[in-house]
Amino acid sequence: MIRYFPESALGQLEFDKIRDLLAEKCKSAYAREKAASLRIHTRLEIIKIELQRTTEFKSLLEQGQYFPSEDSLSLSHEIKLLGLSGAVLNADQILQIRKLAEAIRQIFHWFDRERRLAYAGLSSVIKDSYYEKAIIQFIDEILEDNGQVRDKASPELAEIRMSLYRKRNELRRLFDRIVARLNKAGFVAETEEAFLNGRRVVALFAEHKRQVKGILHGESDSRKTSFIEPEETIGLNNEIFSLEHAESREINRILRDLTARLSVHSQLLKTYHEIVGEFDFVNGKAKLAIDINGIYPNLQEGSHVHLIQALHPLLFLYHKKSFKPTIPVNIRLDDKNRILVISGPNAGGKTVTMKTVGLLQLMMQAGLLIPVHPHSTLGIFKQIMIHIGDTQSLEFELSTYSSQLLNMKYFMEQSNGRTLFFIDELGSGSDPNLGGAFAEVILLELLKKHAYGIVTTHYLNLKVMANKTAGIINGAMAFDEKSLQPLYQLILGKPGSSYTFSIAERIGLHPDLINNARKLVDEEHFRLDKLLNRTEQDLRDLEQKDKELQQMLKENGKLKTELEKTLHKEKHLQQLQILQEQNKISAERYSYLKEMERKLKQIIFDWRKAENKEEVISQMQALLFNQKDKPVNEKVKKKFDSKYVEVEGDIQPGSAVKMKKSHQTGTVRELRGKKAIVQVGMIPITMDISDLVLIREKAKPETSA
Repeated sequence: MIRYFPESALGQLEFDKIRDLLAEKCKSAYAREKAASLRIHTRLEIIKIELQRTTEFKSLLEQGQYFPSEDSLSLSHEIKLLGLSGAVLNADQILQIRKLAEAIRQIFHWFDRERRLAYAGLSSVIKDSYYEKAIIQFIDEILEDNGQVRDKASPELAEIRMSLYRKRNELRRLFDRIVARLNKAGFVAETEEAFLNGRRVVALFAEHKRQVKGILHGESDSRKTSFIEPEETIGLNNEIFSLEHAESREINRILRDLTARLSVHSQLLKTYHEIVGEFDFVNGKAKLAIDINGIYPNLQEGSHVHLIQALHPLLFLYHKKSFKPTIPVNIRLDDKNRILVISGPNAGGKTVTMKTVGLLQLMMQAGLLIPVHPHSTLGIFKQIMIHIGDTQSLEFELSTYSSQLLNMKYFMEQSNGRTLFFIDELGSGSDPNLGGAFAEVILLELLKKHAYGIVTTHYLNLKVMANKTAGIINGAMAFDEKSLQPLYQLILGKPGSSYTFSIAERIGLHPDLINNARKLVDEEHFRLDKLLNRTEQDLRDLEQKDKELQQMLKENGKLKTELEKTLHKEKHLQQLQILQEQNKISAERYSYLKEMERKLKQIIFDWRKAENKEEVISQMQALLFNQKDKPVNEKVKKKFDSKYVEVEGDIQPGSAVKMKKSHQTGTVRELRGKKAIVQVGMIPITMDISDLVLIREKAKPETSA
């Protein structure tokens, strides 16, 4: 368990409110009690398993997956009775025990081999337990679903109930005859019959009660009706009453035996009760995490705080209701910078920032998911110390400053490298010079003890000290001087101005008063505060320009991506056109070959039947050796000679060339060794350079005027 000082530390950091929110999410008494006494751990392995379980259950909820749960059970009393010798559980209590065993059966069934691997954290809840089916079997042998003890629970009970059945039927037949007789005589009231004191009685008009032999069991409120047990049924009623007592005794004996059989598993049932409650507790933590956007941060052994986009969970929930944004905070405390000194104007968010860090650290070590960026990293602290607000002690007649010094004494004596402390307005309540001096001494002592912490202040000397002392870093809460509004943003690495004179000017305080105040302030002090003021505004301007630059870079990147997509699409279209042209040529070639095949088959057929074989041979030669293509080639050559002339020289990219075999012309796009890529129309063709001839276009003859 973590140590904390003072006793009100958890309340000051509002951890009690987180406990209350968690308890509201839990349904079982076990889980609500565990939430109310939520433990803050200091062992890394325990924290990891708690966070893992919550993360896994959160995933189930977000995905809408089913998980068996029976969170309405509260069986602490019943399970305690099972451990007592001679105790007897009634039928309803035993049915509750069965309900618990059935819930465990469903849970063990849900965790099949795959889910045990996928949800290792949740499955670890049941890793040291097992499902005992005998518990349900014992109960089902004795009890019906409605809690009635079965007839076959014992031979004695079966015999008693059979006798009861017979006697009740005999009584019913006899009673019906008696009522019919008395009704005929006009003695019976409207209700006719009833049961009083466990006995069956007839309802008679009061004036006739002495005319019927039997036992008077009572009268109506109006005294107009009397209830009499007829003399003829007294014997049967006595027998039935005796059998009912025998039945009750036998049922009690059976339930006692069943309780004894179940008591063997009392410890196991206690574990079952804890398992069901534990899953309800994890379910509550997961629901809380969903509400606050909690995640599992990175963890490391030792002291470390690196929060990225951290939100105060309670402030986030408050703003969430009114649809307002919550400003995140970024903080890093490590070996190099263990103490952060935050300065800036009042109501600027210094204390909230400090509380955010403290509360998130406590929540994480309690196994709760926290609202931070996933890249955040937190270490494990064993002590939390806090001093926030006016802690004046009436009991010891201590002033605010005396009380603060007393707390600081404890801080300095008890701090170590696993301590995380928070001090609000260090040194306040005393003379600024003297209080500031003591504040420096306190900070240096805490630094010497290797403690980690956050301090808020208005003291100029602490800002200067933080700037020149290794291990201490300045931080400032951003403030808009023009609108006089806090921005609730923490800026690390620089001290902040209190904006005392700026605020006075903006609210309309008389200039003479402001000037008089300035004269009373040390010139160097005033100049430094003004410099801090100006520096902060310049830094904000730089941050704004940086944001604009980042936005422009983002837009440029987006345009680049769109351009690349367009170029890729255009290239794809070009390739598609080339393929279409190639497919067209391939289709024409295929048609040509099919036609050749048909003609050859016809020639073979003619050869077999023809008497003049020479004529068929001539046809075959003409077909195979392109005799008919010669006039066509001559025509192509003649057309080429009219426009181009062959020239000497080396073929280079861009050269106009002619294909020796087909007399087609094209332009060389690229040379690849002894190959050339020639653009012929829309189609690039790869050919040997030796099959190409360099050409140029003939000059057109000049026309006379």
